[in-house]
This record gives sequence, C-alpha cells and structure tokens, in this order.
Amino acid sequence: MPPRGAAGGCRRRRLAPLNEDNGRFLLLAALIAAYLSAGATVFSALESPSEAAAQLRWNRTLHNFSRIFNISLPELRAFLRSYEAAMAAGIRVDALRPRWDFPGAFYFVGTVVSTIGFGMTTPATVAGKVFLIVYGLFGCAGTILFFNLFLERIISLLAFIMKACHERQLRRSGLLPPNFRRGSAMAGVGSLIGWKPSVYHVMLILGIFAITLSCCASAMYTLVEGWNYIDSLYYCFVTFSTIGFGDLVSSQNAVYQNQGLYRFGNFIFILMGVCCIYSLFNVISIMIKQLLNWVLKKFECRCCPKCHKSSARLGRRNAITPGARLRRHKISMDTDGQYDSDTEGRRLSGEMISMRELMASNKVSLAILQKQLSETANGYPRNVCINTRQNGFSAGVGALAIMNNRLAETSDRR
Repeated sequence: MPPRGAAGGCRRRRLAPLNEDNGRFLLLAALIAAYLSAGATVFSALESPSEAAAQLRWNRTLHNFSRIFNISLPELRAFLRSYEAAMAAGIRVDALRPRWDFPGAFYFVGTVVSTIGFGMTTPATVAGKVFLIVYGLFGCAGTILFFNLFLERIISLLAFIMKACHERQLRRSGLLPPNFRRGSAMAGVGSLIGWKPSVYHVMLILGIFAITLSCCASAMYTLVEGWNYIDSLYYCFVTFSTIGFGDLVSSQNAVYQNQGLYRFGNFIFILMGVCCIYSLFNVISIMIKQLLNWVLKKFECRCCPKCHKSSARLGRRNAITPGARLRRHKISMDTDGQYDSDTEGRRLSGEMISMRELMASNKVSLAILQKQLSETANGYPRNVCINTRQNGFSAGVGALAIMNNRLAETSDRR
C-alpha cells in the first residue's frame, strides 16, 4: 500500500492541469471585470459632463424653436421622432449612395461577416432579417477561419524571415559554417537548436505594420471624406478592430472623385487592417496569458504547505538548483552501496540520471529538435506528439492552437 503522501502527490499532479486552466480562466474573468469597471469609470468621467451640457443646449434650442415659430412641444417632438425613423431607414437630407444596390449590399454583407456591423444599414423586411440570421451564421464562421489562416501564414512568414536574419547574424559572428543550409544534418549547430522567434519581436513587427497601415488609411480618409486626421485614426481603429460604432462610416456619399479607385482602396485597407489587428490581438493575448501564468505560479501551493514542502524536496530529476547538488551528492553516497545497479541507485537517490540514459534521451531530443527547427524554417505545422495522453484540445483552440510551438513563449507547457 503506497504511502498517503505519495498518493496525495499523484492526485495533485493529476488535477494540476485542470486546476491551472480553471484558475487561469477565473483570474482572467476577474481581471476583465476590473478592466471593464476601470474603463467605465474613466469614460463616465470624460463623457458625462459633455453629455449633460449637450442635453441642456438641446432643451434650450427646442424651447426657443417652439416659442419663435409658435409650435407646441408635443407636435415638435412627434416630428423629431419621424425624423429619427427616417434616419434609421437611411434617409438623409444630403444625397447619399443607395443602400441596397449591389455595391451597397456588398458593403453591408462585408460588415456582417467580418463582425464590424456599423449599423448604418439594416434589413427592414422580415425575410431579410431571417436570411441575415442564416447568412451571418456561416459567413462569420468562415471569416473567422480566414482570419486564423491569415494568422498562421503571417506567423510562419515572420518566423522564416526572423530565422534567416538570426542565421545571418550567427554566420557573421563565426558561429555557423559558411556552407550551412537549412534542413541539413548540421541543423543542430550551436545556438540554432530549438530557436524560435520571440512573441515580443512578432508583436513589435505587427504593431509597426498596423500603425503604418492606419496612418496611410487615415491620410486617404482625410483627403477624400473631409474628416480631420484624429477622426480618421479613430475610424481606422474602430473599423479594423471590428468594434464598428457607426458614427463615422466611409464611402457613403453619392459621388466621389475617382470613385472606383477610392472604393477599391477602402476595401483593401479594411481587409488588411482587420486581418492585421486580429493577428496583433492574438499575439497580445499570449502576453496576457504569460502574465496569468506568472500570477498563478506565485500562488501555487501557498494554501498547502505540506505539498509545497514535498514538491520542493523531490523536485525534478534533471533540475539542478542552488544548494541541491550537495544534498543530492550526500544522499547518493549513502545509497549507492545498497544497489547492484548504478542506474537504480541514482534514480532512487534523486540524483541525475545515468550517463547511458542521458545519451539516449539526448538522441531522441536532438531528432525532435531538428525536425521542429526544419518545420519552423519552412512554416510547416508541428505534428510531433510527445505526450500521447493529452486530449485533442491540449494544444489550445483556435488562434492559440495555431500559434502553439511557433513562438518561443508558446513552446513550453501551458
């Protein structure tokens, strides 16, 4: 019968991944709630005085108009409700482009499947609303798949470029031979073993590209739509991030100078901007997940001192920590004479594994690293499965699964 402490330790190790995932989820939910509360406080402090002042000005204007033109307030308010209904139907005083011709309908379905949803055009018939439910179900799912595939390819491209730059830097410093080629048997040379791009570098590159794209699009909107540059930048972020408030919408006038070229440029900017910001959001989410893991490690086993003491005493077999080497050497001196096999004695003493086992494990690890390194350089997905007991969702779902093992920060255990 195994000791109670050993059984408790095994039970704790079995439940550790589930508890870690649940802890990460609950911690993220608490952080999001705090983030929402902080944002609501800031926006309330910034916008509430302006809203109260605008309401006061509007009431004063309404009473003055009613008194000057001798119109009762109920009649005036009824007229304003009719005007609001016309605004919701897309009717404006100035001439605008038709909402439901083919270009207008194409613009509408683009905002639907990309989940931007400006709201300036909505179906008014029952048949249109029912069709939108079915159309949006498959359209949004397909567009999310497109965004994920774009993310996979942009991460592979950035990994290939950054790896090429890293190899050139190593070659210049003399750490790589001049005849080094990717995928060769020399793929395990020096600093290239297990090298992968850092999430911080990928985030920096995507951030620079997103800022450049937003600045170029804002310059176009300022020139064509007549908005100021800050409003154009605001529109770019709201659109590219698929927030889509609808207070500013591009390409809505009836006539533009070089109208065909402008609509094509507007489509390209929105498409590239949404894909780039989606990729940037997912890379930032990795950093948030790292922060959550760091917080969870700080609280690991704090509520159970006995488990904390046992895990600190046993530790990992191959991990060398300050002060542990002398303790393990003393234990091995006392126990090596009691076993016929050097391997058995070292294993039970808590010391490092034997030289024969170390060389065998190094051969397997080297083969896996060489394959991963080649796939990183060529952008192929990783199908190496080390732990067969993991389920189908162990590598993550969606964008997190796509970036799993493609960046340096996603190569370790989640």
